[in-house]
Amino acid sequence: MRVEHDYDRGGAVAYLAAWDVHRGQVTGRCEGTTGITPFSRLVEQVMTTGPYASADRVFWIVDNGSSHRGAASVQRMTRAWPNAQLIHLPAHASRRDQAELYFSVAQRKVLTPHDFTDLHQIRDRLAAFETRTARAASRRSR
Repeated sequence: MRVEHDYDRGGAVAYLAAWDVHRGQVTGRCEGTTGITPFSRLVEQVMTTGPYASADRVFWIVDNGSSHRGAASVQRMTRAWPNAQLIHLPAHASRRDQAELYFSVAQRKVLTPHDFTDLHQIRDRLAAFETRTARAASRRSR
């Protein structure tokens, strides 16, 4: 007997996140795509809230992704947020990127393939995971 397996692609979600190493908190957002504009929205989301909005300096340590690579990205960040400093990790150093470690955990514990019927479920599950990790981090810091 021959069986046909149909694969119905339901779309994709780009999950962008900023990791606060001092508080163990993640600020994330789901976007329809990656790029400069979605990354800029993440930066704005973080930089307009406390304690970052009033901080003298906020260091953004990033990989060499296309949305924040090179000198142009440093200039763009400085123009938009004078108290922000963009620092690039060396190429092929994702093991040093704390946000990448968070993404790895989220992928293993939250994003089981074929577990979702639509993109809203993925967004909801990622938001719940963010909330759960924030609670765990606040309990550890007490």
